[in-house]
Amino acid sequence: MEDYNKIIESLGVKFAKARHINILQPIRIKNFYDVENTLLILYDGNVKLEGIDEEIEAGDMLFIPGGKSSNITYGTGEPKNITYEEFMTRREHYFDAMTIPHEIGKVRNSFGLIAFEAKVFDSVNFFTSLDIPPFFIKNDSKLAGLIKDILVEDFTDEAGRGRVIMNKTEEVVIEIIRFILRNKMFVEQLATNSTYFKDPRLIDIFAYIKENLEGDLSNKQLANVANVSEDYVGQYFKMLTGINPQDYIEYQRMEAAVTLLRTSKKSIRAIGAEVGYKDTAYFCRRFKMMFGIPAGKMRRRESLLIG
Repeated sequence: MEDYNKIIESLGVKFAKARHINILQPIRIKNFYDVENTLLILYDGNVKLEGIDEEIEAGDMLFIPGGKSSNITYGTGEPKNITYEEFMTRREHYFDAMTIPHEIGKVRNSFGLIAFEAKVFDSVNFFTSLDIPPFFIKNDSKLAGLIKDILVEDFTDEAGRGRVIMNKTEEVVIEIIRFILRNKMFVEQLATNSTYFKDPRLIDIFAYIKENLEGDLSNKQLANVANVSEDYVGQYFKMLTGINPQDYIEYQRMEAAVTLLRTSKKSIRAIGAEVGYKDTAYFCRRFKMMFGIPAGKMRRRESLLIG
């Protein structure tokens, strides 16, 4: 348990958004994707995750780790099948965002959600590193209460709002980890993480990648950072993380690009260059391949489920 406590202590948690959504018509979204972790609670109606046959009831929650693609059905009745890109283009036809605190949990065909980051040493997405699929959480009144508290805080403008949301989001992350441990889920992955997150050479590589996304991140350069041979660094990184370094670097670059698209007015060309892509066309191709939508449409996401 001590190792898990050390991992939790190393986590940097950042709140991203909170939404209370009214489902306007039943839909099935293919390849739903976001870089942040999402915790969704069903208040009324139906939410179904492809590949899991569990009956979901009001009060049940769905956790989707950042970076995991999922096919999700929202609403009761025969759903309309849509692509993720179509959903992003016409989302106002499917979902309506509500912001009145006393309506939370009392609207037909509705759910609440919060999205957040949880990074080890401010570099590695913790839940993504476990390589775990989305899963349901049932009968957890504490988590349900935390989601509602965050929604209420986000919909009001009381003093200390941001601090309260930050503290409660950290509680959410701890409760999800406790749920995983109590139910003995993904124990092997957790044990592996508790080992490799203590390796100082790997931590140096993570930090270097984060600080130099626009620069030279070849295996030769990473080998210099970790003080290992160029021939060994790829094997070393994959042995400890389960992913080769260049795939990890691309994910970090794309995650940074999403943040810039959402928070800045920089051109797509400038954003591509800032995260290490000299060829804008190649950046755009890789972006759409990873997220399923063009970079320009990611930029236009504002409200509702993942805006």
